[in-house]
Amino acid sequence: MFENLKEAEKKFEAINEKLSLPETVSDTELFKKLMKEHKLLAPIIEKYREYLKCLSDIESARKLLSDGAEAELAEMCEEEIKEKKEKQSEIENELKILLLPKDDDDDKSVIIEIRAGTGGEEAALFAGSLYRMYSMYAENHGFKCELMNSNETGLGGYKEICFSVEGEGAYSHFKFESGVHRVQRVPETETQGRIHTSAVTVAVLPEAEEVEVEINPADLEIDTYRSGGAGGQHVNKTDSAIRITHIPSGIVVECQDERSQFKNREKAMKMLRTKLLTAEREKQEKAIASKRKSQVGSGDRSERIRTYNFPQGRLTDHRIGLTIYSLDAVMNGKLDEVIDALITAERTERLNNSEF
Repeated sequence: MFENLKEAEKKFEAINEKLSLPETVSDTELFKKLMKEHKLLAPIIEKYREYLKCLSDIESARKLLSDGAEAELAEMCEEEIKEKKEKQSEIENELKILLLPKDDDDDKSVIIEIRAGTGGEEAALFAGSLYRMYSMYAENHGFKCELMNSNETGLGGYKEICFSVEGEGAYSHFKFESGVHRVQRVPETETQGRIHTSAVTVAVLPEAEEVEVEINPADLEIDTYRSGGAGGQHVNKTDSAIRITHIPSGIVVECQDERSQFKNREKAMKMLRTKLLTAEREKQEKAIASKRKSQVGSGDRSERIRTYNFPQGRLTDHRIGLTIYSLDAVMNGKLDEVIDALITAERTERLNNSEF
């Protein structure tokens, strides 16, 4: 590990030198590439230098002891060596985490699809609750939410709703949310006060950039139609909604949130690129049978990942055995305790399967 860190430090210094050259600054693509590498390496090198300083402090204290320091100074040196050794162990663990291979998608924006499953209108209402929860969580972290498509029910729920969360690092926050979310509560429509169990599926897709997916215009079938649901007279009288069918794959995307047909088309193409990239990656993962998938981050949409029990105010994440009793706060976007626990569990699993 430490040989790798020495090489990383050399590379970091070389990047710093290149970034200071006028010819680098004038080359936009090269400058962006080097800045990205610099950003990735900076926290690792900072922690590595902290580690080296720790070693140096231990060596200095040991030298004072070996030179026959007076009793009071010797005691201080021994105490410092003990503290620095504990610090050394902490930094080593932090370095191991920093050196874990980074998920290439972590810095990307995401497209999230929420669909009502079993439970009828109650499931549709809970789909709306999850949309609100994710929107508030995103806002708390400085991300921007943008509605792309929705199919609203008469009581204000959603049969399905699709939206984007834009901002650097969005995927690293939302990637554990794919799967089946189960809710246990007394529906508003229930007159006997009985608890119903419903389910909603969530899919989190890292947003694809144009350069990642090539789409032949001849492979597309594009239809326009009038938007349905809430939105006022203008929405219902204008053929602004877009439906795009990718003929080779059979993937269909729709967007009707914007009044502008052009903007709806732009959003629909973004959704299509993302779905095509996701489908291709899923195909590759299935082809590599030996590749072990993390239980925490598998993203299997058929897996029940979480239960929201409203009568008891309890949330349980079944993947890591986490149970908390602050459901109201979670539904108001305070998801940090859950997300942080999932990130920690994934890192621990990856560390246990890594060789340093």
